[in-house]
Amino acid sequence: MNLSGPGGFQVYTASAGIGDDGREDLTIIASEVPAVSSAMFTRSRFAGPSVVLSREAAAQGRARAVVVLARNANVATGKEGMDNAVEIRQSVARTLGIVPEELLIASTGVIGVQYPMPRVREVLGRLTWPFGGADFEAAARAIMTTDTKPKIIELPCGDAVVTGIAKGVGMLEPDMATMLAFFCTDARVEQADLDRIFRSVVDRTFNAVSIDTDTSTSDTAAIFANGLAGPVDLAEFEQVLERAALHLVKEIARDGEGASKLIEVRVTGARDTEQAKRVGKTVVNSPLVKTAVHGSDPNWGRVAMAIGKCQDDVDIEPEHTRIAFGDLEVYPAEPTEAALAALVEHLRGSEVRIDIDLGIADGAFTVYGCDLTEGYVRLNSAYTT
Repeated sequence: MNLSGPGGFQVYTASAGIGDDGREDLTIIASEVPAVSSAMFTRSRFAGPSVVLSREAAAQGRARAVVVLARNANVATGKEGMDNAVEIRQSVARTLGIVPEELLIASTGVIGVQYPMPRVREVLGRLTWPFGGADFEAAARAIMTTDTKPKIIELPCGDAVVTGIAKGVGMLEPDMATMLAFFCTDARVEQADLDRIFRSVVDRTFNAVSIDTDTSTSDTAAIFANGLAGPVDLAEFEQVLERAALHLVKEIARDGEGASKLIEVRVTGARDTEQAKRVGKTVVNSPLVKTAVHGSDPNWGRVAMAIGKCQDDVDIEPEHTRIAFGDLEVYPAEPTEAALAALVEHLRGSEVRIDIDLGIADGAFTVYGCDLTEGYVRLNSAYTT
C-alpha cells in the first residue's frame, strides 16, 4: 500500500541557527483542523520550560500542533529560558491561527544554554500558514541531535494512516527515553480512548527502552488525531500504534550513541509485569552485559550477576531461573563447547536476544537497549566541545 501520510497535517522545517552547521533544527507539525491529543513527558525534576508548558496544554487533550527546537534543551535557563519558550509558542500559535493551549513545544539538546533568539525570531517572522506540504521525513531529520539517521514509520489503519517520527540515542531511562516522539493520524478517535490507548502503548514500548540509565530533562511523546479519515476499530488502532511505536523504539536502540548492536531482553515467569520490567532493565543496563555483547564474549555469567542485583526481589531463586541467548540455553544447563561456539555466533549478530524465565508466575515484559562501545565514550566526552 502506497501511503502519503495522514490527511490534514502539514509540516514546516527550517534552520534557526540553534546548531552551528546550518542543519535544519526547527520543526512544526500542525493539523489543519481541530484535533484531539495525548502526551506523556519526562519525570525529571529538572524538566525544562518546554515540558512545563506542554504538560499544561496536554492536560486539555485538544492540542493540534507541536513546535520542536533541536540541539538546545532550554533547560536550567531560568526566567529568560521560560520567557523565550513562551514567546516562541505564542508566535507559532498566532501564525497558525490557534490559541497557545492547542500547541505543544518540545526542545532537546544541550542543557544550560539560551536559545539564539534573534535567529529564531527571524525564522518565525517569515513563517506563513498554510505551509504547503507534509514532509514527515524532513521533520524526522530536523528533530535529530546526535542521532545518525532519521526515525520514521507509516502504517495503514482501516481508511486512516498513522505516521510516527522519533529521535533519541542517549539519556533514555527510566521512562520514555533524550527522546522525542510524535504520531499523527487522521483516524477519528475519542480523546479519552486516544489517551488510554496511547499511555498503554507508551508503557509497553518507549518505557521499555534504555541506553545508558540517564534520565533526560526533555522527554516528550505525543499523538494528534484529527478524525478526517473517519472512525477506526479501536483494537486495530492500538495494534497499529504499538507496531509503529515498537519500530521506532528498536530504531532508537539500534542508534544508541556509539551502538553497534540491538539488545532485546525478554523476561517471562515473573511475579508480575513490574518485576519482569525491573529485571529486564537491570540486565540491559549492566555495563558488563553490554560490553560482553559488544565484544561477542560468551560470558553468560554476567546476565546471572545482573539478575542477582535485584536484591529486594526475594522470590527470585537461582534454582528456578532459566537464562538463554536466542534459543541457546546457558543456565541451568551447563553449555557445551559447541553451545558456547554457537553463542559467540549469536553475539556477533546485529541483534542479540537474551531470554530469562524466573519460574515464579506469568508476568512478562520485553526491554530494548544496545551495547556499550568506545564510540559512546568518545561522543559523550566531547558533546559540547
